[in-house]
Amino acid sequence: MPTTPSARKRNPALCAPKCVNNSVSVSPSSLSTGRDSYQRTPPMRLRPEQLASQLTKQLLPVYLLSGDELLIQQECADAIRQHCRQQGIAERDVLEAERGFDWNALLEAGQSLSLFADRKLIELRLGGARMDQKSSAALQQYLEHADGSNILLITCGRLDSRSLNAKWVKAIDQAGAVMQIWPVDRRQLGGWIQQRLKDNGMSADREAAELLADRVEGNLLAADQEIQKLKILLGEQAVSVETVAAAVASSARYDIFKLIDAALAGNAAYALNMYNGLVAEGSEEIPMLGAISRELRSLYNCAAAIEQGNGIDRVLDGARVWDKRKNLYKRCLGQHSVGSLSRLLQLAGRLDAAQKGQSDESSRLLFTELITGLAGQSVISYPH
Repeated sequence: MPTTPSARKRNPALCAPKCVNNSVSVSPSSLSTGRDSYQRTPPMRLRPEQLASQLTKQLLPVYLLSGDELLIQQECADAIRQHCRQQGIAERDVLEAERGFDWNALLEAGQSLSLFADRKLIELRLGGARMDQKSSAALQQYLEHADGSNILLITCGRLDSRSLNAKWVKAIDQAGAVMQIWPVDRRQLGGWIQQRLKDNGMSADREAAELLADRVEGNLLAADQEIQKLKILLGEQAVSVETVAAAVASSARYDIFKLIDAALAGNAAYALNMYNGLVAEGSEEIPMLGAISRELRSLYNCAAAIEQGNGIDRVLDGARVWDKRKNLYKRCLGQHSVGSLSRLLQLAGRLDAAQKGQSDESSRLLFTELITGLAGQSVISYPH
C-alpha cells in the first residue's frame, strides 16, 4: 500500500559510479538486500524481454519505463514490484507528478525510513508532464544520494530523442536502467500474438494469429483479453482460424471494453448495467480493474500533455488512440482535468486494496463510484 513518508531521516551515502565493461557487474554478495551490497552500474538500456533476466541478477536502484504501450509498461512495472516484494520490500510510496507537484516530496521519500522496514519502493509517475530545470535538478539530486536502500520506479510516456539525452535521463542511465517501450508494429503483431499464446500454454498458426491481430486493431490490451478468452475456451489446444472466428463470434454480451467506452461517452447507467452483467456472468473484478486503470493512465497522460500546451489531435495520435475512439477521448478529456483523473487513479488504488482484503471498504461500491466518476456523473467519496 502507498504510504506517506515518515519524518525519520537517513543519512544518504554518496557513491561514485562504477563501470565494468558494458554490462552489470554482479557478485553473489550483490544479490542480497542490504545496503552494503549496493554497487553502481554502467549505463544500461533495457528491452522489455530482457527485464526478467536482469532482475534475477541485480535489483537496480532506479528504473525508467518510457513508452505509450500501456500493457507492456504495466507488466514491466508489475514485474519490478513483484521482485521487490520477493526481496522483502513491501512498502510503497506513490508520487503523481502532476502540475504543481512539489519535487521536495521525492527527496523526502528517498530520505525517510519506514517504521517497519529498511527499504521501500518509490513510484514516480510522470505521465505526460515535461521535466523542467527544477524537476530535473531534484531527480538528479535524489540519484546522487541514492545508496540502493530504496528502489525508484519511474513511468512516463514516450520520450523523444532530445529528452533521452537530457541530464536526468543520463543520470538514470548511470544509476540504473532506462527502458524504451516501443509499440508493436502491425507487421509484427501476429508474431507477438503467437508468442503470447505460447506463453499461455497454447499454440497457433500464422493465419489464426493474423485473424486475431485484425480483430484487435493493434490494441495489445484487447489482444491479451482475447487470448485469455481462448485459454478459457480451449485450454492447451491448438488455436486455429476456425476457433478464433468462433470465439470472436461468441463474445460475451457484456464486455469490459464496451463498459469503458460507455463511461467515456458519459453513459453511466449503461456502463453500470454492463458492470453488473459482467459480475453476474462470473467475470473476475481484478482484470476488470486492470483494464479501467490502464485507460485512466492513458487519459491522465493525455490530459497532462494537453495541459502542457499540446494540441489534442497530436496528443491522441501520440497515444495511439484508435480513430473510432478519438471522439470518446475528446469528450472525456473535455469533462476531466489532470486533477480529477488523478483522483480517479487514487480511487482505483483504494479499490485494488479492497479487492486484496487490505481495507474494509466495499469493492462493489468503489467500483460503482469509479465507473460513474469516469463518466463524470459523481463525486468521489473519501475514506474516514
